[in-house]
Amino acid sequence: MIKKLHCLSKPKNYYPITMSFATRMMSIILSLQIITAFLFITATASSPPSGFTMDLIHRRTNSSSSRRSNVDDQLRSSPYADIFFETSEYLMKLKIGTPPVEIDAEIDTGSEIIWTQCLPCLNCYNQRNIIFDPSKSSTYKARTCNTRNPSCNYDLVYGDQSYTIGSLATETVTIQSTSGHSYVMPKTVIGCSHNSSGFITTASGIVGLSWMSLSLISQMGKDMLGAFSYCFSPEGTSKISFGSNAIVSGDGTVSTPMFTKTEKPGFYYLNLDAVSVGETRVETLGTPFHAVDGNMMIDSGTTFTYLPASYCSLVRESVEKVVTAEQFTLSDGTHCYKTKTMDIFPVITMHFSAGADLVLDKNNTYMADGEAICLMIMCSPMTPVAEAALFGNRAQNNFLVGYDRSSLQVSFKPTDCGVTEDKKPRDSTSAASFSQFNIKFVLFIVVLSLIRL
Repeated sequence: MIKKLHCLSKPKNYYPITMSFATRMMSIILSLQIITAFLFITATASSPPSGFTMDLIHRRTNSSSSRRSNVDDQLRSSPYADIFFETSEYLMKLKIGTPPVEIDAEIDTGSEIIWTQCLPCLNCYNQRNIIFDPSKSSTYKARTCNTRNPSCNYDLVYGDQSYTIGSLATETVTIQSTSGHSYVMPKTVIGCSHNSSGFITTASGIVGLSWMSLSLISQMGKDMLGAFSYCFSPEGTSKISFGSNAIVSGDGTVSTPMFTKTEKPGFYYLNLDAVSVGETRVETLGTPFHAVDGNMMIDSGTTFTYLPASYCSLVRESVEKVVTAEQFTLSDGTHCYKTKTMDIFPVITMHFSAGADLVLDKNNTYMADGEAICLMIMCSPMTPVAEAALFGNRAQNNFLVGYDRSSLQVSFKPTDCGVTEDKKPRDSTSAASFSQFNIKFVLFIVVLSLIRL
């Protein structure tokens, strides 16, 4: 009774205790709401951006015991490789053999075979990396074409008349993956070159990316969806990606149909409708160059852009009407102007079918060369047997270029292709660890709040 009367006689001691409890409960509820929002934001931030959606990619391996962990890793991964510019071409890094040997190989959408110079080398050019020695690889196996011919040889001649001669084999090819684990391709058909000439490069060989069955993207299988994309930077390192991670979309993206030719299977063709020089639009309609089923090959292995002579002269004339500087032509057909002022040159836009207007930076179409600036659109083929119309890699600089064979489209997105550390694909293992830390931290805060009650 005394305690009861004491409590009733001193309400001031009762109400502060009640208010403190209510305040704490409201604080916990508010904290949980904030934590929930924080987790949502964290999960969203760690998701891949639009156009770079991660999907299930099966890593090919002979180890059945690691299948479960491999599937988990590939849920968040896609294969990719570093690429870098050298003189006039773009090289990608990959590894071949067991143990893996790193090579630098030119990226070429205009050829099929993956090949590298091999020992013994009868006639080889100087390359940056050591020459691959198949006798030191436990997974190298010469390919047999038929019972009477124990070896399966190849002989390739390129548009610039460079060539490679060698034998086909199966070998393990390894490239990087966004999961942090290697993407391994056992029993991949490669070419072992013992005789190669005409290449002005320090690359070990070439990675073919055409439609044909022996190209890298074709041998990756259906899991890659026939999709790859690259981003060419004239300086530093950039990337080539494969599979769902290679789909190009988002603001600024333009897409155009890709075509193939029965007489030249394997190549990727686009349909060029017109070229604008400043405000002057030069139509292909009414010229022999006009087509509706592909009239221009897109080629990552060719530096300049080439147009058929009759149509190219119309484009060049439009440039000459704007640029009044003195002109001259080099022995290789390059048209130049005696000026060092890039500002006087008009912007060139390539109008591909389906409304894909590609506005090219001046550095994509002109090149400063000492006291002159030259037009990087050539009006004659590289050689008599080369394609008359080619969309070369210089014009593709600082575009994310995506090839989607399932939708038969090539997409372009203006992009600063130079890669810095903060632009590299985030390691999904690190992201998972970060997420687990967040969850543990949240649980700790909740428990601590309850204890304080």
